[in-house]
Amino acid sequence: MLVAGLGNIFLGDDGFGPEVIRCVPPDLGGPQVQVRDYGIGGMHLAYDLLDGWDALVLVDAIPNRGVPGALHVFEADLEDLRAATGLDAHAMDPAAVFASLNALGGTPPYTVVIGCEIDCTEEGIGLCETVAAAVPDAVRAIDDVVAGLLARVAAAEG
Repeated sequence: MLVAGLGNIFLGDDGFGPEVIRCVPPDLGGPQVQVRDYGIGGMHLAYDLLDGWDALVLVDAIPNRGVPGALHVFEADLEDLRAATGLDAHAMDPAAVFASLNALGGTPPYTVVIGCEIDCTEEGIGLCETVAAAVPDAVRAIDDVVAGLLARVAAAEG
């Protein structure tokens, strides 16, 4: 299983994914789980997904829907995300990552997104107060999602 943080730390709240990944315990889930900060390296993530992961947990900033700092955990709609076409080496959002993976001939794994509504993405390093306050909850959400996915795998194998 791969836990991946996406985002640009130089654009305020867009750095949510990398900040959360920085706070995740290194031994999360044991050897079956890899935790990586991809930052703005969406193409790198697309290439890594070619290795055939069983599951992906994406941590990213999401558009403001009226409650900056609100955390959302949801299953990604892989059909919609793969529908985009093209190969963009500079893209970092999940849709572009999956479109790139599709263009490379890969298939995305089961994916859960842990996203936080942004407040500000102006140039600057650091999260706004409301988004920064969501980081500990996001770390707990990762732990819960990973534990649930590991339990599901164990039940399927068992």
